[in-house]
Amino acid sequence: MAKIDKLKNKIKHDKSSWILAIPLFIILGLGVLAFDVRDDAALPSGENVATNANPIELSFSDVLRRANEIKTMNIRGSDATGTLDDGTKYTATITYDPELLTKMAESGATISIDSTRPFTERMVFWLPILLWILFFWFIFRGPRGGITRSIAGQNPTKIMTGNPKKTTFKDVAGIDAEKQELMEIVDFLKNKEKFKSLGARVPRGVLLSGEPGTGKTLLARAIAGEANVPFFAASGSDFSGIIVGLGVAKIKEMFEMAKRNAPCILFIDEIDAIGQKRSTQIHNDQDREQTLNQLLIEMDGFANDTGIIVLGATNRVDMLDPALLRPGRFDRQVYIELPDLSGRREILNLYANRVKLASNVDLMDVARGTTGFSGADLENLLNEAALHAVRVGHKEITNEDMDEARDKIMMGPRKVRKIRDADKKLTAFHEAGHAFVGQHYADIVDPIHKATIIPRGRALGMVQHLPIDDKVSMTISEVRAQLSVSLAGRAAEEIFFGADKITTGAESDIAGATRLVRYAITTAGLSDKLGMVAINQSAPWAGRGALENASEKTAELVDSEIRKWMDAAHADAKRILSQNRAIVEKLADELLTRETLTGDEIRDIIAGKKIATKRKTSKTKTKKSK
Repeated sequence: MAKIDKLKNKIKHDKSSWILAIPLFIILGLGVLAFDVRDDAALPSGENVATNANPIELSFSDVLRRANEIKTMNIRGSDATGTLDDGTKYTATITYDPELLTKMAESGATISIDSTRPFTERMVFWLPILLWILFFWFIFRGPRGGITRSIAGQNPTKIMTGNPKKTTFKDVAGIDAEKQELMEIVDFLKNKEKFKSLGARVPRGVLLSGEPGTGKTLLARAIAGEANVPFFAASGSDFSGIIVGLGVAKIKEMFEMAKRNAPCILFIDEIDAIGQKRSTQIHNDQDREQTLNQLLIEMDGFANDTGIIVLGATNRVDMLDPALLRPGRFDRQVYIELPDLSGRREILNLYANRVKLASNVDLMDVARGTTGFSGADLENLLNEAALHAVRVGHKEITNEDMDEARDKIMMGPRKVRKIRDADKKLTAFHEAGHAFVGQHYADIVDPIHKATIIPRGRALGMVQHLPIDDKVSMTISEVRAQLSVSLAGRAAEEIFFGADKITTGAESDIAGATRLVRYAITTAGLSDKLGMVAINQSAPWAGRGALENASEKTAELVDSEIRKWMDAAHADAKRILSQNRAIVEKLADELLTRETLTGDEIRDIIAGKKIATKRKTSKTKTKKSK
């Protein structure tokens, strides 16, 4: 701890270097103001003469012509004042002429010259001198000083050890496999001799990669907290500046500080800002590449027993230079994936301790409905639920608050808008079509959680499915069933309103279905005609719609297969809805009445069971949406 405190005091001392320059500026400024060069000379001695309240104005030609009449003259620059022999006061603008002044003095005139310079004139003279003095002072102010460090600012690293609320692995949830892999780093920092006795070399650098919000920075801080060593943090953007060479200087200073405080952890967040692949083009970023070169040199110059572990974090590994990823620099790469179902449950349990949840909130249900959420997204979900609970006056976070928060994050806030009755009716049948076909394939697709016609974001309604668990793959039957569910909304519009009344409301459904079909036949190899060939990547240099590793004939076949699959799914949805018109109409009527139906209510309506006439929660939601 004494070593860390000493380091912090040094950092604070360095930060005060600019403060030390303030007295110098003040002293020099006062010196300029006080420095008053006055050079008065009188050819014969005499008194300076003040100007009259109403003097006459003389031109220089008048002065030459009436030189014998001048009794006194006080000259300051090109302005002259004085009196004539008859006592008349005058002012004049003259040109300096030594012979004229000598002649006037010999004729008995009293002449005085005031050479005091105004403040602005003195500043023009002294300011460049002061700037040069300050320049050399910054250069030679100490063995570790220098103009580069002064202009660049202080070292970008920030020490983050010594905080009583330090982060440990207990504060990281949902990524147990990654934590286990990084425990070896902690063990090395704690028991270095155990590794040295076997001749083992611990990785000098560990690169943490993954989607934004998966906990890369949090995991790096937890490693330092577990090892109880100094933790230096910097961002990749800290090494860029408008002055060439500053990035190199900052890299050197950062590693020197780490070496003086080893063992320690050096963390560079968003390392892709300085670690991008070097270019062979003429017009490349020379300063950034010099900074990268210096980073490569510093990491390669480590001895095996320095005790310095470099951690980098990025979500763009593909942008990093290969030299940065070779063994001896970033020896190990740890990819932090989005949490799975159990991981999301652990993260929700961790953050739930910070809020007040109602007893009926099932975090497993919340985890099931948040597929694709990162740790940061889940923390934000609980926060949005808490904010909604406060707005509606709840004393605890309820299931309704959690649903509202999830819908807001996934689709946007509720829209308070006036919707025409015709549009509302069409939306109800559109969502009823999705719900019925989704329940028809209940044993294949994910169970329905709820259906609503309350507008959110750009959507006028939605049918939400709640997966039982995370899927890592889909069968061809699941793909075709999902396509039918996606296109069931458009099919319902055609059946109940006619082909001439279909709307653009199926825009997102068609787009999502098209992406799924393209993936299935060009990447997953589920098409009999195309076979097991990967042709999904578009060539960057090719024209619009061109495919890599595919001929024009193959590209046409891809388009034909996509259209075939989409048409088949649309026809399947129309067949299912046409055979069950009465039940679909009942679903649509209930949606118009209640605006929101739960999955259980949808299943009861399809089964012909009677449901409650009105729900309190539905009534509350209806009032808020209007």
